[in-house]
Amino acid sequence: MIRKFTPILLTLLFSITLNAQDNKPVNVVKASLIAYNNVDIDAFMSYFSDDIVMKDFDSSKVTAKGKDEVKAIYEPYFKASPNLHSKIIDRITFDNKVMDHEYITGARGNNEPFEIVVIYEVTDGKISNMLAVRKSKK
Repeated sequence: MIRKFTPILLTLLFSITLNAQDNKPVNVVKASLIAYNNVDIDAFMSYFSDDIVMKDFDSSKVTAKGKDEVKAIYEPYFKASPNLHSKIIDRITFDNKVMDHEYITGARGNNEPFEIVVIYEVTDGKISNMLAVRKSKK
């Protein structure tokens, strides 16, 4: 019980701090990552704009458009991933873009970690675009 309560409390405190400060793109992305690591779908979704667009870098394919489609992807992913955790290996910020190189463990109960680079665009304090670059399988 305490384990579940603590991440939720941390998300809430970070959200209050974020709102008390400004909505710098890096702070929005940091807050969304805290919600992701807490496997908190409602908090996670609160950082996306209504017209969020997610794309795959290699195919240029739109993988989700709008909050409903993003939630339809992440809600079952979160449910299947109680130990989900993303560690930032490197982060670059440029204007309203944040590029994270992430090391993810616990996805769908799998013990195999994977790496991904995600480029976030933040508009009006919300993530408006995400571009995912996956490591090629050799």
